[in-house]
Amino acid sequence: MSDQTVSQDVVVSLLYRLTLDDGSLVEESTADDPLVYLHGHDNIIPGLENALNGMVVGEQKQVSVEAVDAYGEYEPDEVDEVPVSELPDGLEPEVGMVLAVHDEDGEEDVAQITGIEDDVIILDFNHPLAGQRLHFDVTIAELREATAEELEHGHVHDDDYEDDEDYEDED
Repeated sequence: MSDQTVSQDVVVSLLYRLTLDDGSLVEESTADDPLVYLHGHDNIIPGLENALNGMVVGEQKQVSVEAVDAYGEYEPDEVDEVPVSELPDGLEPEVGMVLAVHDEDGEEDVAQITGIEDDVIILDFNHPLAGQRLHFDVTIAELREATAEELEHGHVHDDDYEDDEDYEDED
């Protein structure tokens, strides 16, 4: 498999370091805990996935991904004010806190508290990296063929995965 490249349906183990325009570190993987994903199945942001096509094990690259190809542009209309009285009893809101919020249809979304004013909290439903250009330093650590089950489910299964009735595919 030494001639294998990053391509559709290949499981990729990726070492990366993610920074923003100002150089601040957002996150990074380690050799002990690489990002492992199934290429071509929308498991990572599209701008990064496209840039990795054709790479081989050991290859390094610097990739900048514009917001539109990452987590999207920042949408001001995705910010909402919610009365503190609507929060669950005992919850003490703090700026920076992330909450799971259910809409009228019972669908769950995630929002970050960005402000607290009088009796309302300001909830931002944008991804924390929305509107940001992302800079990745990447190294392909390993490539392997996906299993039939991984291809069927559209994502990688770790070694601890067991096929039982309790497993629910998120797709």
